[in-house]
Amino acid sequence: QVQLVESGGGLVQAGGSLRLSCAASGRTFSNYAMGWFRQAPGKEREFVGAIDWGSRTYYANSVKGRFTISRDNAKNTVYLQMNSLKPEDTAVYFCAARARVVSVTESDYDYWGQGTQVTVSS
Repeated sequence: QVQLVESGGGLVQAGGSLRLSCAASGRTFSNYAMGWFRQAPGKEREFVGAIDWGSRTYYANSVKGRFTISRDNAKNTVYLQMNSLKPEDTAVYFCAARARVVSVTESDYDYWGQGTQVTVSS
């Protein structure tokens, strides 16, 4: 069992930055692929990016070049650094975990955090 807790959300002006954290429980964090998803009001949850057990990263085209995912296995934490934020980045951001290999499909993930709100004002 893995429990995930996101933090770091908030209100930021367009062009600003935020760093989200996702702290995981469990001894085998390093074996998990970690994904970030987001859900804007009235829209379906969408893939943002992911990092696999070997720290290879993958991003949605909409955030590529602006967002960076990293992980610290010693701290059981994955990060989502968000730069050059846009109003369309406003959403609840979720982290998720699955064994080793990343996926862009939310149903492939076994564990989810509760989400953290990110609001970008224009």
